[in-house]
Amino acid sequence: MEFRIADTFTDSLTKLTAQEQKAVKTTAFDLQLDPSSPGMKFHKLDKARDTRFWSVRVSSDIRLIVHRTDGSLMLCYVDHHDPAYKWAECRKIERHPRTGAAQLVEVRESVEEIKVPKYVEVEQPKPLKPRLFARYSEDELLAYGVPAEWIDDVHAATEDSLLELADHLPREAAEALLQLATGSRPDVPREAAPEADPFEHPDAQRRFRVVSNVAELQRALDFPWEKWTVFLHPAQRELVERNFTGPARIAGSAGTGKTIVALHRAVFLARKHAQASVLLATFSETLASALQTRLGRLAGNEPAVMNRIQVHSLNSIGLKLYEERAGSARIASEHEIRGLIRTASAQGDAHRFSDQFLWSEWQEVVDAWQLKSWDDYRDVSRLGRKTRVGEKQRQLLWKIFAEVQSQLQAGNLVTQSMIFDRVAGDFSRRPAPFDFVVIDEAQDIGIPELKFVSAMGASKPNSLFFTGDLGQRIFQPAFSWKSLGIDIRGRSHTLRINYRTSHQIRQSADRLLPAALSDVDGNTESRTGTVSVFNGLPPTISTFDNSKDESQAVADWLRSLIKDGFQPHEIGIFVRSKAQLVSVSKVS
Repeated sequence: MEFRIADTFTDSLTKLTAQEQKAVKTTAFDLQLDPSSPGMKFHKLDKARDTRFWSVRVSSDIRLIVHRTDGSLMLCYVDHHDPAYKWAECRKIERHPRTGAAQLVEVRESVEEIKVPKYVEVEQPKPLKPRLFARYSEDELLAYGVPAEWIDDVHAATEDSLLELADHLPREAAEALLQLATGSRPDVPREAAPEADPFEHPDAQRRFRVVSNVAELQRALDFPWEKWTVFLHPAQRELVERNFTGPARIAGSAGTGKTIVALHRAVFLARKHAQASVLLATFSETLASALQTRLGRLAGNEPAVMNRIQVHSLNSIGLKLYEERAGSARIASEHEIRGLIRTASAQGDAHRFSDQFLWSEWQEVVDAWQLKSWDDYRDVSRLGRKTRVGEKQRQLLWKIFAEVQSQLQAGNLVTQSMIFDRVAGDFSRRPAPFDFVVIDEAQDIGIPELKFVSAMGASKPNSLFFTGDLGQRIFQPAFSWKSLGIDIRGRSHTLRINYRTSHQIRQSADRLLPAALSDVDGNTESRTGTVSVFNGLPPTISTFDNSKDESQAVADWLRSLIKDGFQPHEIGIFVRSKAQLVSVSKVS
């Protein structure tokens, strides 16, 4: 018998207390091991529209809703007795008449007339707003996965009712409508053959998952809030499993699942290539640790797969490979390098450049590109550097930087950029130990790191896979990937379904960036057409005439939250810089 879990079950599980969750998990394990056990108390739901919905007793008040057929059992929902029964009575699982995907459909008759949410202010009287989907035929809407009984509601939807309507529809239908409403043309889901299993359809696999063993079920129940690591969107799955002829980059705004795609890509490659070694890397130790944790949740029950994947920060894997090939390294600290720059600057010819400029010029140009001679520095493009420097000034600067390089060599010191450069150069003699490299948060990868990654396989199919968002770039100035051998033209794709941010918050955040962002090589990432999968309250945005009024408003807001029962550790305050922390701490 096939044992499945639905994403609605993992959602509902998180809303129970820890003790209730423990009891539910015990019952779920028992059901997987032997659903026919006399200890399992199944109860037929008389009022349910779907006759295959049953209730399973977990405790005196907790009920587990399952979908039961001769060949399968699926965990669908869990709650206290009355809410659990009410949930099951107004839903059904059916095969969509057009796409062939198994859908969990909310029964239309059970839903009250869809009204404008309370937080949308409505002025009376007001003219009727246009219907968003009136021009789309029933056949077109069915092709997008809209259930037949919801077609009339979709035809009647306006911009005020759309978000509320989307909450009642299967995910693929809601996403398609939101994309149509924002001017995009969504992909039409593929239609399954009449004899195909409706649960094997890509859209069905987003919400229903076969759990084949106890370890897999344990992982799903222990980390239900990370359901998106399991239930991939078809667009995500297609990119995870695609065959790329060269380096590929996956973009998308915050919350679209780029990291999940990177994780699944690494696991997919490790599963497909039994003799291969996969590097999964990002730019910081903290993020690498988070990747390692998530990887364990995704593939922890597959030791062979886990053994083929190494997770590192780029700095740590660079240093590891350097020490394996050249021995131990003493990396010069920022403090040491700044000191060498100040000394070389004071001993050289007079100039107008500040210590900060010299440090940034060293870090972002000379050391980053590993410039070894005056000719190299004279000819390099100083892209993104705001201070223009003529040739005579460059000559003066090069004397300073050449002296710094000389002092580093005399002290047997190296920089992290030197480590990347030397290891990359050594790959021509001793090949890289990885067949595939997956880089997460690639928007913050620097010149030395990318040169190092490029040397591991920029010319090989499927070898390099990047995920990142130009709109989230924080640490690195812009530079040309193509100049370092990584050409992603034709292999750059954008994720457009947001899982972490409500429609209202995303729409406000989107105003801070242009509709499209381009990198130095001309690759454009469009930010239009992105939709969120859930609804919420709009953010409150306030402006003030002075900092005193602003601080008073924040203090009043904090007091109101505490009065409403929020605990201090549940409240976050973010500021633009460290300089503002002192004033904020006084307010809080």
